[in-house]
Parts: sequence; structure tokens; C-alpha cells
Amino acid sequence: MELSIHPPLLTSTRTDAMPSFKIILLYLGWGLLWAVVQTLVLYQFGFRGQTVVIDAVLTNVLLLGSGYVMATALRYYQLEPKQIAYLLGWSAGLASFTVWLYLMGIDWLLDGQEEYLAFVHQSYPVRVAFAWLMILFIVLQNWLWYYTKEKQQAEDRKTATEKMAREAELFTLRQQLQPHFLFNSLNSISALVRTKPDLAKQMVQQLSDFLRGTLRKDGQMLIPLSDELHHLQIYLEIEKVRFGHRLQTQVECPEECKDLQLPYLLLQPIVENAIKFGLYDTLGDTLIKITAHCEDGLLVVSTENPFEASLLSPKQGTGFGLDSVRRRLYLLFGRLDLVSTQQHEGTYITTVKIPQPL
Repeated sequence: MELSIHPPLLTSTRTDAMPSFKIILLYLGWGLLWAVVQTLVLYQFGFRGQTVVIDAVLTNVLLLGSGYVMATALRYYQLEPKQIAYLLGWSAGLASFTVWLYLMGIDWLLDGQEEYLAFVHQSYPVRVAFAWLMILFIVLQNWLWYYTKEKQQAEDRKTATEKMAREAELFTLRQQLQPHFLFNSLNSISALVRTKPDLAKQMVQQLSDFLRGTLRKDGQMLIPLSDELHHLQIYLEIEKVRFGHRLQTQVECPEECKDLQLPYLLLQPIVENAIKFGLYDTLGDTLIKITAHCEDGLLVVSTENPFEASLLSPKQGTGFGLDSVRRRLYLLFGRLDLVSTQQHEGTYITTVKIPQPL
């Protein structure tokens, strides 16, 4: 089966979106406020009427226009924090140019009002400083807007990439389990074909049922415990054909736990590990006991198998089963304490804890 991962649509590294409507209203409100403030200041100098209104409107329209030019430039050229000096220099130069345009315009609009025009030219340094502060304010607002937005987009891309990598690794771990079990089953079927063809046929049918259920659930991350135990029972029936009367199983699961969720095919490698070490390292019949219970928002499943320390072979197996379970639970829940093992009076106990979604 092919791994099909569809990444989310990621935004471009360049922030193309215009400032929101609220920010545009903020700038317009800011310009209107300063137009009113400028009018009141000019009133304090004894100027009245249409002259001061024209001055205030012309000044703030040019300032907002210059701020818009700078904001548009920032859409396509994002400066790093250490390059903030460029913003200061550009805004200062634009402020001087804006005041020069203002002087050209006011001389034309108020032609003949020599007293007021003289006042305007005398206040040139103050107007440049005011224009610079206003443009700088608009520029910094836009720079902060675009810089924050681009950082958020970069973080979203990183999160999406990590999620894709995690899902790919989970898929790989799950797919590795199936060939591992399939090879063992096919070897057993091959051994039974000549000596016990009826059992070989039964095992083929059980293996078919198990793999069919695997394919149906392949797209699901979590399934109910009842479904997991159903597939586990099919697996155990296959193993009983392999090992005959030596393999005995006991499953205990209270009704209140059957709807709890766990990763699909999580228990199969644990039980396979228990069967392998329980049967290979002991003599006589072997009882594999699987017990589930609920505990503080966790589904706790324990698997027990007998073992004899004197017969334990350290070279058996690769440890892939339990390692894969630990890795899957870590990738899903970000915890390393969800799998534990212990030995108690000739019994080997493997316990997994699965946090339940809220």
C-alpha cells in the first residue's frame, strides 16, 4: 500500500496580504486625530478659518500617503530586527521629501497669504521632525505586523512539516509489523501444508481475515479497545494453530473499558513478544494473560507470560516489538513513560498506558 500524505497548503514566505481593514481604519483615525490636534495648535498661534484646515488636511494626507508607500515596500522587503537603522534612515528621508511636497502645495493653495506662508517656512524644522515621527510610527506598525505574520507562517510551516514526518514514521512502524507477523505465519503454513493440510487451510483463512481487517482500519489512528481485542483474537487463533495445545490465552476486559481508544495494532507486537519468550523459554503449556482496566484517564493494558530465567536466551529476537510500541506512543503522546516491564515470580509483565482524548 502506498503512503499518501497530503500536506496542507502552505503560505508563501513573502507576506502578500494587505493589512487588515481594522488597521487601515486605525491609520485613518490616527490621521484624523492629528489633523484635529494640528488645527488646535494653529489656533493657539492665532490663525483661524479655512487656512488652518487646509494646512492640517494637506499635511496629514501627505503623511498618510508616505506611510502607505513605506508600508507597501515592507510587503515585499522584510527587514530583520538588526536592520532597524534602515527604517530610521528611510523614514527620515521620506519625511524630508514629504515636507518639501507640503511646502510646494501650501504655497500654491495659499498663494497671497504672506503672513501664514512665512510662519509655515519658519516652522520647517518642526514639521520635518513631526513628519518623521508620524511616518516612523506608521512604518514600525506595518513592519511589526508583517514581521509577526511571517514568523507565524514560518512556525505553521515547521509544525506542518513535523506533523507530516511524525505521521510518516508512524505509518512506517505500523507497516513494519505486518510483514514481521506475515512471514512467521507463512512459514507455519508451509510447514503444515504436507502434514496437516486442514490446519494449513484454516490458518490461511484466519490470516486472510486478519489482513482484511488490517486494511479496513489502516487509515485510523485510534480505534476502540473492543475492535483491537477482536483483531487480537484472530491473531491468537492463528498462533494456536502454530503452537497447538501449548498456547493458552486469557483476556480480561471490563465493559466500561471496551470503548476506550488506543492505537491500532498496538497490542499485537506485545502479545507476539509474550508468546515468543513464553513458549521458547519455558517447558510445557504456556498461559498468556491480557488484562485491561481504567486508571486516572488512562487505558492500562497488561500482558503476562511465564518465563524461566535459566532458559532465557539473550540473543532471541531483536526487540523490535516493544521498541516500536514505545516509539509509536511517544510520537502520538510525547511521553516516554507509557511502556513498562517487570519480572515477578517467574512471570514477565508488559504494561502499556494509553492517555484518552478529552
